[in-house]
Amino acid sequence: MSSPASIAGHPIHPMLIPFPIALWVFSLIADIVYIWRDNPAWEWIAFYTLAGGIIGAALAAVFGIIDYFAIRDKRVSKIAAWHARINVLALVLFAASFYLRTTRGAALVGGSLTIPLALSIIGVLSITVSGWLGGELVYKHGVAVDLQGQERN
Repeated sequence: MSSPASIAGHPIHPMLIPFPIALWVFSLIADIVYIWRDNPAWEWIAFYTLAGGIIGAALAAVFGIIDYFAIRDKRVSKIAAWHARINVLALVLFAASFYLRTTRGAALVGGSLTIPLALSIIGVLSITVSGWLGGELVYKHGVAVDLQGQERN
């Protein structure tokens, strides 16, 4: 099934998802480097890449929702629903991690990076599972794939 949210036949959702994935993974790497090197620049980098990932994921979600409602096959729709649920969970985890790094949020955890770091680790694990489900949707079920006029789902 081709994507209803596309530009020149190219689905928008898969075009956008690499950005939040890369930013969130790099944010986690920046946290690890910050802990390892105790360089405040890495803490700042982790904070802003986390924020960029949140914004990018929210934008990608808009187009993912459009694609979701175009799915007609119930079995494929169930996979897509789990993909969406896990992505929402990841977005909440990363948003909580981000908030706990702000001045107000840091007061809740005594300024410790332990909980925000744990949330980021769980978030990265979540997007790994969700990415696998996204691959399942595209590569096994042809979601957002234009088969030259032939519909699979």
